[in-house]
Amino acid sequence: MKHWLETPLTAALGCRYPIVQTAMGWVADANLVIASSRAGAFGFLAGATIPAQQLEAELQRVIDAIGNSNFGLNFHMFQENAAQCVDLAIKYRLRAVSYGRGPDKRTIGRFKDAGVLCIPTVGALKHALKAVELGADMITIQGGEGGGHTGGVPSTILLPQVLDAVKVPVIAAGGYSTGRGLAGALASGAAGIAMGTRFLMTHESPTPAATLKHYLTVTDPQQIRVTTAVDGMRHRMIENAFINRLEHAGSLGRLRIALRSAWQWKQQTGMSLGHMLSVFVQAVREDPGAVSQTVMAANQPVLLQRSMVDGFPDEGILPSGQVAAAISELKSCEQLIDEIVNDAERSLRAVLMRSATLSIDAGPLPLMTSPLPT
Repeated sequence: MKHWLETPLTAALGCRYPIVQTAMGWVADANLVIASSRAGAFGFLAGATIPAQQLEAELQRVIDAIGNSNFGLNFHMFQENAAQCVDLAIKYRLRAVSYGRGPDKRTIGRFKDAGVLCIPTVGALKHALKAVELGADMITIQGGEGGGHTGGVPSTILLPQVLDAVKVPVIAAGGYSTGRGLAGALASGAAGIAMGTRFLMTHESPTPAATLKHYLTVTDPQQIRVTTAVDGMRHRMIENAFINRLEHAGSLGRLRIALRSAWQWKQQTGMSLGHMLSVFVQAVREDPGAVSQTVMAANQPVLLQRSMVDGFPDEGILPSGQVAAAISELKSCEQLIDEIVNDAERSLRAVLMRSATLSIDAGPLPLMTSPLPT
């Protein structure tokens, strides 16, 4: 392994390359984690969208396939089986867990006692500081270019802010898909990069072909934009017919869309006709906008499933980083990671060669302390 690839990330997580495959809902299943792990990255399983009765079997599948527990589990403390996720991560001594709304100090203490690293994802400096205070071992920062729920600070601003403020290793996410991106992140001081959209757009991704085609046809980053129409929070996704209809509807229109989608998939949401009518009557009397937002937020997993599992991209939501507009083809995880590593090496080598040339003309440069990659 090249010396420049040996970072605090690879040392802590036991992977060959400083690249993390993030836990995308309905996408980061056992097969994707196995493929990314075998290719040399560190994979996270999406525990938030795996049915509770299947979760342990999925963990065991990955362990059996890669021969160890060098992968992670992502979960949220507000999900119904959060306690199960915590217990299973500890039981199998997984290398790490990731989360957004994180566990408390006591739960983090349980992870630490079991040797499970805690790697929260944050989108703002204040959240990074709070996560470290609670006991995070590493931090993943996601710039506003990232997909799904995202903050408003670009990676180029957020990464140096957090690097200056914390002592734990920092992983850069949001806008990364190439070797140049990896080289730039490492040069900035990050321990590695994390990618979601780029792994979604691989051959091993379980995303239906019709939905992947939708991702591949996007060439303008402006089509991958932030909306608050789904649940009131910043949500970056590919523009489609459903989002346009939702955004252009008024308060009552959004409520009708929310209730119609909930009723269409009522078996998943558990919403009865009587409950739907009572919600509608309450909304008309009080605040249609607030109630429609609540219904849509509760219905969000189903909207995600509609596009990412059922294969109807115009009837659900399509979370995506802006980087999808720069991706024109699907690749295997192995091919993708090999290309990223080789391109990053060429980029770093070019910088060091230029530095070496300058040092000949102007004398030794104080930063030239490392040999060229070989």
